Amino acid sequence: EWQPALKAVSSSWDVGILDGISGWTSSVEDVPVDTIARRFRYDVALVSALKDLEEDLMEGLKDHGLDDSSVMGFSVTIKESCDGMGDVSEKHGSGPAVPEKAVRFSFTIMSVSVQVEGKDAAVVIFQEMKPNSELSCKPLCLMFVDESDHETLTAILGPVVAERNAMKESRLILSLGGLPRSFSFHFRGTGYDEKMVREMEGLEASGSTYICTLCDSTRVEASHNMVLHAITRSHQENLERYELWRTNPFSESAEELRDRVKGVSAKPFMETQPTLDALHCDIGNATEFYKIFQDEIGEMHARSGGPPPSREERRRWRAALDKQLRKKLKLKPVMRMNGNYARRLMTAESAEVVCELVRSEERRQALRELMGLYLQMKPVWRATWPARECPDQLCRYSFNS
Repeated sequence: EWQPALKAVSSSWDVGILDGISGWTSSVEDVPVDTIARRFRYDVALVSALKDLEEDLMEGLKDHGLDDSSVMGFSVTIKESCDGMGDVSEKHGSGPAVPEKAVRFSFTIMSVSVQVEGKDAAVVIFQEMKPNSELSCKPLCLMFVDESDHETLTAILGPVVAERNAMKESRLILSLGGLPRSFSFHFRGTGYDEKMVREMEGLEASGSTYICTLCDSTRVEASHNMVLHAITRSHQENLERYELWRTNPFSESAEELRDRVKGVSAKPFMETQPTLDALHCDIGNATEFYKIFQDEIGEMHARSGGPPPSREERRRWRAALDKQLRKKLKLKPVMRMNGNYARRLMTAESAEVVCELVRSEERRQALRELMGLYLQMKPVWRATWPARECPDQLCRYSFNS
């Protein structure tokens, strides 16, 4: 039971897998509509996930010596994730004609804490030990949609957002260990990649001048300021900016208006908390190092102030780097940086191999040191529990950075 009852959500709870777009007309473009999406109702899925954790929660209460009389209410933190699943086309077979792309929206119960009478701080009674495992990640909605198809995506996830908003305003009364308990839910949309964050938050696509999903910096500003950053964007601000974009209250030109709203040009649809996952951290750093390696091979440092290198020269440096990496590390060049390449490129061994192509001993030493700093930092974003797994590197992290 929910108190108050969930707005715009049916009170019957014995619902299984729903057609993700029940209530739509029969066909959208060429796709037979009843094959597009399947989902659970969000509140029902959460209750089911909590019931799965019943033993763990009772155990947690017991471990902290909490009895039923002192526990006031449970607070549940949910991590939400949504990502495209690339090519899922039928290789042979004659199923319905659906888009080859799919999107999955899922959630993980990260932690459950209780408020105890007479204590200020909440007591954590359950914490997901493997928050990135597919075992703790519950699928909520699967859809045959291209993640770039904003209209269809938002139409299908619309009801999910409505249920989520309803649950934020309400408390769940659920029987656990034979007694009715009260739960409140806190949603954290951190499982989105940059493309999906931009899509959900109404920002321009990744090629935009506004390069950051966390602040208003432009490419030019970012290239001048590599250090002082703050997270300033928020879902609420994006909504306000969209209203400005839509109404243009100051009758500005397109350019001025775009500068005012800092790249928000569609209606933000779902609240996310943009983060960077470890994979893309690896990829972003490796991309940068790959450029640095080429610059060192071409001795860019000696040209400060001279004419910029021609494309021909740059191509030569890159070819030399690729050839060396292939010969010494069996590392084949890739069209677009990927995780495996990034992880193999970013090693001390790889830096040594590149140093063989660098003439000046001083520059070689600098390259080795740079890679050393990187390898000091990497465990911090790779760890599930940095404070536990690599406390020393964590303390030195911003210094190394």
